[in-house]
Amino acid sequence: MEATPGRERLIEQFKADGLKVMFGNPGTVEQGFLDAVDAAEDFRYVLALQETVAAGIADGYARATGGAALLQLHSGVGLGNGIGMLYQSLRGHTPLVVVAGDAGVRYDAMDAQMASDLVAMARPVTKYATRVTDPRSVLRTVRRAVKIALTPPRGPVFVALPMDVLDELNSEPVLPATVPLTDVAPSPASVGRAAALLASAERPVVLVGDGVALSGAQRELAAVAELLGADVYEVDSSEVNIAASHPLRRGQTGHMFGPHSKELVADADGVLIVGTYVFPEVFPELESPFRAGAKVVHIDLNAYEIAKNHPVDLGLAADPRQALRALAGVLERQLTPQRRAAAAARLDARTRERARSAGAPAEDDGTPMAVFLRTLAERTGGDLIVFDEALTTSPLVTRHLPAERPGDYHLTRGGSLGVGFPGAVGAKLARPDRLVVGFAGDGGSMYTYQALWTAARHGIDAKFVVCNNRKYRLLDDNIAQYWRERDIPEHGFPGSFDLSHPEIDFAGLARSLGAGGMRVEKPDEAVAAVGRMLSHPGPFLVDVQI
Repeated sequence: MEATPGRERLIEQFKADGLKVMFGNPGTVEQGFLDAVDAAEDFRYVLALQETVAAGIADGYARATGGAALLQLHSGVGLGNGIGMLYQSLRGHTPLVVVAGDAGVRYDAMDAQMASDLVAMARPVTKYATRVTDPRSVLRTVRRAVKIALTPPRGPVFVALPMDVLDELNSEPVLPATVPLTDVAPSPASVGRAAALLASAERPVVLVGDGVALSGAQRELAAVAELLGADVYEVDSSEVNIAASHPLRRGQTGHMFGPHSKELVADADGVLIVGTYVFPEVFPELESPFRAGAKVVHIDLNAYEIAKNHPVDLGLAADPRQALRALAGVLERQLTPQRRAAAAARLDARTRERARSAGAPAEDDGTPMAVFLRTLAERTGGDLIVFDEALTTSPLVTRHLPAERPGDYHLTRGGSLGVGFPGAVGAKLARPDRLVVGFAGDGGSMYTYQALWTAARHGIDAKFVVCNNRKYRLLDDNIAQYWRERDIPEHGFPGSFDLSHPEIDFAGLARSLGAGGMRVEKPDEAVAAVGRMLSHPGPFLVDVQI
């Protein structure tokens, strides 16, 4: 094969792996590569004004496509900017292929300007991190990185690409990466053991996470839950793993305080965990939250997460869809008439309970946000993609815009702020045929507000909503819990939680970045705001006062 500069061959490798859009922010040590990017056909560079924003857009794009996304960062300083968002991707298992340049291998001994150990910086927030030092192994290394990113448990990977390595002539073959199939089914004997452990439960509970969505196992999950008559709680969950309207879905366990999760599972005598680890709270229970004698079965492709924190009776390293399908078949055959009737009674009770609540309209207390969400739901019929970083306003968002279909709802994950707006930009770029609305708090939105500029520059017609309560409201809630646990009398919240002064003109900021924007202070303004947002050609932001 005729040799061409590595920088040009690298682009062909990306294209061979279906990576035809690269998100990034440029720098001097990448200039030769980016010059080649500019000249490449059928390859698009989406410019962000800061690396955190680029990483957030790439994360949203990958989540909306279900595949990998390509992210370019600028050397050590740019990688440093992006690390917080990469942590979000690591915790959320987003397959990002991250590349960064450096001045060159020949300068390693000089300890010059911007010199840093890129691999050491990237390693804590990636599945795999490496640096190419031989011009004959550029494409080989990239293919390995793509494979690792897309193999469950998915996650971000990092490759450092020195300038002099990419400048060398390269004759490596351009071949697509081989990603192993992981639709692994458990043995019949293992499925039989799982069914035997769960079939006799009188108070069964199912705990699920995004491993269900990744394997496309929503239908199989619902079938098993219905056979067991088991309540379903979402744990490490940011995608649609079970429809919000399913009668057995009981909501999220939460991510902050272990006692809340323990309360939800304390009475269960049979526990099925699928596609998640338990439990992901910031302040988890150190002792097992499950009752003594409860039978616990854990299914996940990620064997590391099985029994990571608490013992289980049976762990199955298997694809959730294959395992749940097999488990449903065995339960169909083995459940006694008495157990089947008991499970049906539990399902019927939850169905009647859900029917009663479904007859009532979604909560609307007449506040601007409630009116805005009700109007948005009415105007769209719920046919939109929601990127939800509303945090304390999220329960209100999902009451009006429930997460029903896979791909229609993405929740923030990983604990870092700032993914809501860039995530919506990435999702809209991936799904240009769909209405995409990103919700973020006033505090979180300011981490990555520059995402609106990228949307305007590239004609990405995403919509944005600031849930503006003039504070880091989640911190107010969390410190109140802290005071209660320690018998500290309530008093004024720390001033560092307050964002009320000086006031931020979110609509004005949006307009300055090339997007449309308006502010909503009164309920009657909320109705008009929905109309303006939906009819505006291009990115548009609504600042809703809470």
